[in-house]
Amino acid sequence: MSQTASVPPVSGNPVRELPLPDLAGFGHRWVDAGGVRLHAVEGGRADGPAVVLLAGFPQTWWAWREVMPQLAGRFRVLALDLPGQGHSERPDISYDTHTVAAHVHAALEALGVTTYWLAAHDVGAWVGFSLALTHPSGLRGLALLDAGIPGITLPDAVPTDPERAYKTWHFAFHLVPELPETLLTGREREYVGWFLKAKALSPDTFSYAEIEHYAASVAADGGLRAALAYYRDAAESARRNHEALAQRRLTVPVLGVSGSHGSIPDMAASLGPWADHVTGTVVPGAGHFLPDEQPDAVAAALTGFVGGDASAALSSRDSRPVM
Repeated sequence: MSQTASVPPVSGNPVRELPLPDLAGFGHRWVDAGGVRLHAVEGGRADGPAVVLLAGFPQTWWAWREVMPQLAGRFRVLALDLPGQGHSERPDISYDTHTVAAHVHAALEALGVTTYWLAAHDVGAWVGFSLALTHPSGLRGLALLDAGIPGITLPDAVPTDPERAYKTWHFAFHLVPELPETLLTGREREYVGWFLKAKALSPDTFSYAEIEHYAASVAADGGLRAALAYYRDAAESARRNHEALAQRRLTVPVLGVSGSHGSIPDMAASLGPWADHVTGTVVPGAGHFLPDEQPDAVAAALTGFVGGDASAALSSRDSRPVM
């Protein structure tokens, strides 16, 4: 019988105009994370290893909705909305990933998470990589899913080949001052819908309601500004990543997860130069949005990485990669 982890909220929902979806067996929490209120969705075994999940652009914690119940029987599962995302606060701060990682770390401390495994996708993986560099002590393993991490797995130049350009063109567009806001305000659904349809292997992956959910998050007050800020601060994220890497490499076990038709063909190879213990897997039948497109395969990969033999995974930090 699984137990449901319970943490009392310290403050209310800062994005009350946005509908709040529920997931059976999980509860909503808001915590003060270094001066920013962050939203966490928590459930599973209170006595199990903690698995923390971060989503990316243009999504929210809801991206993990089909993975979370599959992990809940063995693990304490926490999905967080990043600053500016979903039902977390949308402050006017730097969104470089080291600054954001500090807020995520503060949220985990507030939630009583002292040791954990982290799985992160897209922009969530940007933050996860920086978090592993700056706050490694409680981190037991890091799974990064199909992400062009600034300065790490992101190509140096945006390709101009139409067959590949659609995967990364928005990095440059989001950097242009004011133009994205001018063109996208009031058309968030069209923009978000394009990403979800174009970058999934099947354009039918996302329902109308799911597209509406993610678009509403971007459209809510401060959402578009924050979403763009992650990209506008990406150069600073890259600079701070390399500054940290000059002092230390990633020593925790790292799992690179690619989609067969995703943005980064081989996450493990891309992460290899920066980490001591890297293994990889490719999820078949998936584009960029792995947790939505192939939740069973993602859940299986994470279960094998985290829970098959946690003690072996811990010892691998000093001896061998996790298989």
